[in-house]
Amino acid sequence: MVEEASGSSDFDSPWKEALEHYFPQFLQLLMPEMYRDIDWQRPHEFLDKELQQVVRDTEAGRRHADKLVKVYTLNGSETWVLIHVEVQGKADRHFNARMYRYYYRLQDKYPQRRIASVAILTDKGGHRMVGRHEQGLWQTRLCFDFPVVDLQQVENDRPALENSTNPFAVVVLSQLEAHRTKGDDGARLVTKFSLMKRLYQHGFTRTEVLELLRLIDWMLVLPPALEEQLEAQMARFEEEVQMTYVTSFERIAEKRGMQQGMQQGALNGRADMLLKLLALKFGGLPEELVTKVETADIEALDRWAERVLTTDTLDAIFD
Repeated sequence: MVEEASGSSDFDSPWKEALEHYFPQFLQLLMPEMYRDIDWQRPHEFLDKELQQVVRDTEAGRRHADKLVKVYTLNGSETWVLIHVEVQGKADRHFNARMYRYYYRLQDKYPQRRIASVAILTDKGGHRMVGRHEQGLWQTRLCFDFPVVDLQQVENDRPALENSTNPFAVVVLSQLEAHRTKGDDGARLVTKFSLMKRLYQHGFTRTEVLELLRLIDWMLVLPPALEEQLEAQMARFEEEVQMTYVTSFERIAEKRGMQQGMQQGALNGRADMLLKLLALKFGGLPEELVTKVETADIEALDRWAERVLTTDTLDAIFD
């Protein structure tokens, strides 16, 4: 996790939520060829359970946002899209191999599925060698190529991002600014206010404005004193533009407090994730079981989470 002057920024969680909320817009902005080949008249589906069964050994200290999505191409074929976002830090020397490992595990477990992999890199660094995994012995060779979106390269056309009416452009700009203003809370205040004001200039719906406000607030964390200053600026801005959206910023601030509490309390985060995994695998959960998870210590939560992947009954998990 990257430590910042204003505290730890939880980048991977907003990325996961943004991908769920704006998946078509994500592809339209960053992978337009793939976007054009998908039949958006048919609903897409997030396959969290299937992904968890193959991606369980993310490396300690690294932050990833992974999503597996079922879509249908225009010719009617079912296709799975694996999105791997390297949220913090540069792509390490194992990055290409990790992408291949995720791909072949999915292909091995689900051999009838067509799978496409996409990597998103958010930080600065030398990424020229990213996008291909090769291995070989004597005359046996394997080459795995996958598309890579480098947000630092996307920023080269920043005016297009700033003028875009695609809501995912706001997510990209927020991520870029989170890296740029790391350790400079004054600069972060200025850019956060600028991003929030821009939401009202692009004709987003009220629902989109509130969702994007929350994502910006989540990705660009400020110290409490500067957050109060930002709220005052937003209140004045509300009077100027005579819009009611900004009055909801107080509700955004309340949600921010909950999110920061989750960042500071690993216990709550683990419990929420375990409950989600259990619900995905077993459906509705007894109320007493939910209470048991919510009041457990970290050791118990970790032990139960490991069992979710290897057992088939609730009794076997909680014995």
